[in-house]
Amino acid sequence: MRNLFLSLILCVPLAVNAQVGNALVGETDANPADSITDEQLFRESIKVLASDEFGGRKPLTPHEDLAINYIASRFKALGLQPVNGSYFQKVPLLAVKTNVKGGVVTLKGKKGSLPLKMMDDVVLWTLRAEKHLKVSKADVVFVGFGINAPEYEWNDYEGLDVKGKIVVCLVNDPGYYDDNLFRGKNMTYYGRWTYKFDEAGRQGAAGILIIHDDKPASYGWSVVQNGRQSEVLSLNSPTGNSEKVALNGWITGASTEKIFALAGVSLEESLASAKKRGFKPFSLGLNTTIETNNEVKIADSHNVVGILPGTDLKDEYIIYSAHWDHLGIGSPVDGDSIYNGADDNASGVAGMFVLARRFAQLPDRPRRSIVFISVTAEEQGLLGSEYYAAHPLLPLKKTAINLNMDGYGNHFPTRDVTLAAAGDSETDKYLKEAAATQGRIVKIAKTSTSGGYYRSDHFNFAKVGVPVVLAKSGGDYVDPQAVEAQKELRGTKSNYHQPSDEYHDWWNVSGSLQDIYLYYGIGLRLANDGYFPQWNKGIHP
Repeated sequence: MRNLFLSLILCVPLAVNAQVGNALVGETDANPADSITDEQLFRESIKVLASDEFGGRKPLTPHEDLAINYIASRFKALGLQPVNGSYFQKVPLLAVKTNVKGGVVTLKGKKGSLPLKMMDDVVLWTLRAEKHLKVSKADVVFVGFGINAPEYEWNDYEGLDVKGKIVVCLVNDPGYYDDNLFRGKNMTYYGRWTYKFDEAGRQGAAGILIIHDDKPASYGWSVVQNGRQSEVLSLNSPTGNSEKVALNGWITGASTEKIFALAGVSLEESLASAKKRGFKPFSLGLNTTIETNNEVKIADSHNVVGILPGTDLKDEYIIYSAHWDHLGIGSPVDGDSIYNGADDNASGVAGMFVLARRFAQLPDRPRRSIVFISVTAEEQGLLGSEYYAAHPLLPLKKTAINLNMDGYGNHFPTRDVTLAAAGDSETDKYLKEAAATQGRIVKIAKTSTSGGYYRSDHFNFAKVGVPVVLAKSGGDYVDPQAVEAQKELRGTKSNYHQPSDEYHDWWNVSGSLQDIYLYYGIGLRLANDGYFPQWNKGIHP
C-alpha cells in the first residue's frame, strides 16, 4: 500500500475564501473559480481564526459563535457532510468565576499570619456549581507530590486523613528528580495537575495548592495566571461537580518558602524527603479560612464535526482532531489583551482544512470514512474531547485511529520526525512508513518532562481505546541557516498562552505542511487497508 503515499505530493486546489462576514453555515462565498494553494488555504485560515475579531476564541462567549460557524462553513465548502444532521455537537459546560473574599488568602499559625494575594501569590478557583463557598479553619498539610500510585508503590497520602484540609504538593512526579522512580524524565499522568486535583477530591480534601516551578511545570507563572483570570470551565456532572475538591489552586515558589518559614519547617529538607520513596505527609501546623462568592453559569459549547463518507468500509472511521478554542480576552501584556492563539491552535484547525480538501479531491474516495472534529475547551482541561469520548457520535470500536493536530505554526522542514509514546501501539509502523515516503527518519523521544502526551486531545481518545500518534518535526532542519536567520523575528520569549501568539506573514509554514502531509499519509493508508491497529501488550491506557 506504499503507493498510496504518492498522493502526498498532490496539490488539488479548492476555492475557499476567508471572509469572516460570510462565515455562517450555508453562507460560504467559496467560488470554484478561485483556486488557491495548500499554503494559501493554511495561512488565510489561520489569519481569520487568530484575528482580533475572533477575540481569542474562548468558549461560551460571542466569539465562540464566530469560530464554530466559520469552521462549519469551511467544512461544508470543502465537501464534508454533517453527522446526524448537524455540524455541531453540544458540549454542556459549567462556567464559574471565583471571587475570593478580600482578594487575599491568609494562613495563620503560632508564629503569626501570612497574607497571600490572589493572582500574584496564589491562584484559586472552584469547579463546583455553588454561588457561595466557605472553607473554615482548614488545616494545611504537605503531601509531597500528591500522588497515590499503587503500581509504583507510592502513596503520598498514606497514614494521613486530609478530609476538610488544604493539601500542598509539588508539580510533576518523582521521576523528574530521580530516573529510577516512575518513568524517569518521562512524566506520567500522575504528574499532571488534572490528576492531582482529582486525587485531592478522592481523598476528601477541601482544597489543593500545587507549588509552581517553571522547569518541572514546563511553563511560567504567567501561564497559570492567564488560564484562570476569568471564568473557569469544566464539564458539569449531575451533582454540579460536588464530588470535586472545593478549591483548586497554584502557589508560587516564593510564597511556598514563606509558608514553610511561618510553619517553622525546613522547606529544603521537606522537598528532599518528598522526592524519595517512603515519604510521609505531615501537617504544617497552619490553618486558613477561605470564602468565595462565585458567578455560576451552565451553558452549551460545541464541537464541530464533519465527515467525508467512505465506500465499502464507510462504517469505519479515521478521526482527525484539533481544538478551536483559546484563552479569549484577558490581562493586557504590552498593551495587548487578546490571546489570539494563532499557533495554539488556529494552525491545527487550518491543517484540518488542508487535509479535508485533499481527501475530498481524491479521484477515488477512501474506503473508510474520514472524520474531522474541531473540539472545544481544550485549554480548560481537554473538555470537548473528553465529552466526545464519553458521547461519541460515531462508534469508537469502529474508529481505527485518532490523529490530533495541535501547534502547527511557523515550522521549518526537517529531515526527522520525533515520536513520543513509542511502542504503545502498532501505529508506530504507519508513522515510519509515511515519514520514509517523505525522506524523513523517525527518532524516538527519549524524555518528556512536560507530559505532552497528557496535554492535548489525543489523550482522551487513547483513554477509551482508540490508538493515536503523537509526532512532530524534529530538530534536524533542512535549512538551519534559514532557521537561524529568523531568530530576530521570533524573539526569545515564549508565546505560549500569551497575547503574542499571533500570525505573521514571515512565518515559514513549509515544515508545517510537511507535518500535515505526514498525517495525511497515515490516515490515507489506514483509510484504505482496513486494518485496526492494536495496542501493544500491557500498554492500553
